[in-house]
Amino acid sequence: MLLPGLGESGPPPMLRAGMAGAITLLLLPVVQPLIPAVPVGLVPAAGMVLAEVATGLWLGWLARVLVLTLPMAGQIAAYMIGLANVLEPDTGLGAQSTAVGRMFSLAAAVVVLASGLWAVPVAALAGSFRLIAPGALLPAGDTAAAAATAVAGGFALALRLAAPFVLAAVVWQVASGVVARLIPRLQVYFLSMPAQIAGGVLLLALLSGAMLTAWHDALRSGFDLLPGLG
Repeated sequence: MLLPGLGESGPPPMLRAGMAGAITLLLLPVVQPLIPAVPVGLVPAAGMVLAEVATGLWLGWLARVLVLTLPMAGQIAAYMIGLANVLEPDTGLGAQSTAVGRMFSLAAAVVVLASGLWAVPVAALAGSFRLIAPGALLPAGDTAAAAATAVAGGFALALRLAAPFVLAAVVWQVASGVVARLIPRLQVYFLSMPAQIAGGVLLLALLSGAMLTAWHDALRSGFDLLPGLG
């Protein structure tokens, strides 16, 4: 339910549950030889199931963090161009997500599905049965290190994607401050804000394609490093 493209919050829950069931049936012939016999007793069997659920959630979360870098870049861009108050709730980003962030969130799902990248986390999920024995607990040290690396890399990628908007906003604010000092009676804010929004929207239109391309390449490289592959 956390897999990029296949576990998006937009589709109805029944559809998402059916997709999860279909993936389970597809992976069963591959991983069945690696699955040991079900332990005797309710408590050992429940522990094995919970361990497998935790492993799946961990892998899905790692992949989801990489996908969220594009909406995060959209959030940063929206703040920089003056569209922070145009809200569009998104379950991945929270109730305060902007329309730009929501747009990139939808674009991320489309790119993942259209490019076939959704299959890479599924392959990592199948490979995790060789990496982590079924029923075994996740190694605490490696799990924490992978989570920290994913979060740090995600924030760094989001900032790189939104860097043109950050730079443009800084230059614009400095120029507005200089004008305000030179002409104190001029209402700089009311004159600069519409121009900032218009220029930001134009910059967004010009750079959206390049942002999607750069994000897709980085996502492919990040997915190749998921545990269970190789």
